[in-house]
This record gives sequence, structure tokens and C-alpha cells, in this order.
Amino acid sequence: MIIDTDLWASLPVPALLLGPDDTILETNPAAESFLNLSARSLEAKVLWDSLSIDDGLRLAFSRAREQGSPLFVNDVEVGSSQRAPMLSNIQFSPLQGSDGLMIMMISPREIASRITQNASSAKAAKSVIGMAEMLAHEIKNPLAGITGAAQLLSMGLSNGDRELTDLIVEESRRIVKLLEQVELFGNLSPPALKPVNIHDVLDRARQSASVGFGAHMMFIEDYDPSLPRTLADSDQLLQVLLNLLKNASEAGASGGVIRLHTFYEASLRVRRPDGSHARLPLQIEVIDDGPGLPPEIAADIFEPFVSGRENGTGLGLALVSKLIGQAGGWISVDSVPGRTVFRISLPVAPPELPEDDDTPTAGET
Repeated sequence: MIIDTDLWASLPVPALLLGPDDTILETNPAAESFLNLSARSLEAKVLWDSLSIDDGLRLAFSRAREQGSPLFVNDVEVGSSQRAPMLSNIQFSPLQGSDGLMIMMISPREIASRITQNASSAKAAKSVIGMAEMLAHEIKNPLAGITGAAQLLSMGLSNGDRELTDLIVEESRRIVKLLEQVELFGNLSPPALKPVNIHDVLDRARQSASVGFGAHMMFIEDYDPSLPRTLADSDQLLQVLLNLLKNASEAGASGGVIRLHTFYEASLRVRRPDGSHARLPLQIEVIDDGPGLPPEIAADIFEPFVSGRENGTGLGLALVSKLIGQAGGWISVDSVPGRTVFRISLPVAPPELPEDDDTPTAGET
């Protein structure tokens, strides 16, 4: 190891050590996670062949190497064969005391802005959610009266006039459904965390989706059967997966594909807003081939009341983010036309904890 091991592993941003011939000598855990590639598959490879980067950057990098000076480049799309390009800021810097070695650090703009925004707005969001929950509870009672009155009126009306009362009932029920989502989002009760088999919950979500809202889609399972159990609330995790599958199904055309992918990423550590780090090696990806997220909302898709659909509530993904965060996990998204990937990262359950009796173990029926 050319660089101090602990220091290198603690860097919160993806970093690569480059040799004089632009080969990748070392990668830190954050880089493995960001590029979705292992250190073994990256090291000894030429940077420009392994990463998706604007080729015009190579000349500027060569000049910086020759002059022994740092190079800062903003708004560069960086990706790999396993990750869609993400807009990032890049810094190249000579490694002091070495002969031609350079350090490359990648700062994904979306992740950095989300961490900062989440840390600064958490208190205000909690107050707004509490107010919305109270209003939802108060509004539901008169709506029930309106719905009942409309149904009574419809009994003595002709078919033409009954269409108006049916509209009142339908719209009232839609509003009630929205208010129930607001109440659910505002529920601050802690999750019941127990060891959970990820694939059992995925199978329940897939089966429910395939006979309901996702009947027009094709589901592909790409599982790592060796994954250990995670620490989660099985009901809440099921709710999260159903929400993601519903969004993917609504975005996809008939015959579209939803791929469910699980794998183990040993190096993945997430830096939380309080500065602490969490090890989240269990990965679940929900991948669809739909049109992708609208670019204008992609960075804020997990915020309340942000939606890419007409008449969307904007609470579904906010609730997903809330539930995953309560379980100590992390959720992120990469989206380009034709490929949207929602990735959930979860911890491994401590071996001494009892299993969740409500979730069947592998092989049970």
C-alpha cells in the first residue's frame, strides 16, 4: 500500500491513485462503491479505458502531470461499465514525494447536495410533516360525510345526474387516499428491526406486483443466494419494494422489464450527515427500462411532494427514503433514458439477534 491504509479507506469521496502511465494503482472503498466495480477489476487498468470520462480531459490531465500541478474540473460525467454516468467534480493532485503519481478524487454532485440538504432541512421538514399529518386527520372526517351524502343523493337521480355524484365520491376517495399517505409519512413510530431474509421479502413484493399493478411487465430475478440476513422491519421493507416496483411498472410500457438484482458489496460505507460512517454491504437494485426520471427533478426525487407524474402525490419515494433511513440503510438512484436503477444499501444483521418469525426462512412455504 503506497498510501496510509486507514487514511485511504476513510476518505469519504471516491479516490484513485494513478501511475505515471495513467494506470490505476489503488482505489479506495468509496471509489469501488461509486463505480460499482471491485478494486481487483480496476487496478492495473488504464484510467481512460476503465472509466467513462470525457476524452478531452486527458490532455488537460497530461499537462497537469507534466507541470506537477493540481487540476480541478467541474461538471464532468463520470461512470463505468457497471454504473451510469453521474455529473461530478474531479480533482487531480500530485502525490507529494512520489515520482509521477497522481491522486484522482471524484465528488458526485447529486450525493453531496443531498447530504447537505438533508442535514440542513431535517428539522424544518419534521415540522412541516407534523402539520400536514394533523391537517390530514382533520380533513378526513368531513370528507367521509361528503362521500356518504353524495352516495345517498345518487339513489334518487337519473343516470346522467348520477355521473356527477359518482365524480364527487371518486374524487373524495382520491383525496382520502392522499391524506392517508400523508399520515403514513408522518408516522414517527420506530421500525421493529429484526434479521430478515432479503429474498423472501423480494419474492413477496414480486408476486404481489406481477398479479396486480405490474401484470404488464416482465420480472427478472438476479439474486446472490449467499447473502446473509439484513437488519430491517420486514413489513416496512416490503412496503418500500412495492413502492419501487409500482413506480417502475407505471413508467414501463407493456412488455417492459424490471430486473431485481441483489449482491454483496463489502467495501460500501456511507458517510452520514453527522460525520459517522455506516457499513452497508447488502445491495438491492430495482432496475427498469422505462424513460427515466425527468432531469429537472432527479436530484430532489426523494423530497416530499416532488413527483414526475401528473397527479402524483410526491410522497411515495419520500416515504421510501424515510423508511430506509429509519432502518439504518441508504437509497440512491441513477437514471438515464432506458435505464433507471434504484439501489438500496442495508446492513448485515448481527448473528446474535433472533430471527424475524413473521418472515419465512429460505426454503419454507
